[in-house]
This record gives sequence, structure tokens and C-alpha cells, in this order.
Amino acid sequence: MVLDVRGEICPYPMLKAVEALARLAPGESLEVITDHPPALQTIPAYTSRLGYSSRIEPAGPGVWKVVVSKTEAPPRPQVAGAPSVKGAASRP
Repeated sequence: MVLDVRGEICPYPMLKAVEALARLAPGESLEVITDHPPALQTIPAYTSRLGYSSRIEPAGPGVWKVVVSKTEAPPRPQVAGAPSVKGAASRP
């Protein structure tokens, strides 16, 4: 999905990006096109708190593309011999 927020100033690029992320299909990325330099800090910082990764690419003179993607959570390690949550014994 592409979100063009050129001409918008903070906080609108970040707010619109977060709103668009809620509409993303699984595995899809959001490309935010901006000409507002502070958005290069606010969008990655806020979306990382929500579990997304981002990268910034130049898109022309004074224009950038912030690509935001959902990060994959690493699998939880299993400890040998530990009971699963389903099979955990209850405490007396």
C-alpha cells in the first residue's frame, strides 16, 4: 500500500501512517511518501513500538519513502522436559 503525505506536517504523516497500517493485509508493507524531514524520525520511532520495522529510501530531491513492514516474532524456545501450557500441572 502506498500513502502519499507530501505537503503534510507533523503529526499528520505519522498519524496517517499508523491508521493505514491497521488496514494492511498480512505480509503487505506500507510505503509512506513524505517531504517532511521530521517524519523520517517520528514514523520509524512510533511504528517500531507497535512491532513494525522500517527503512528509509530517497525518492527524489527533498522526498523520501519510508517502508514499514510487520516484523516476525522469533519462535519461543522450548526447554527440554518442561511441560507445555496445556499439560502444566496445577499447584495445590
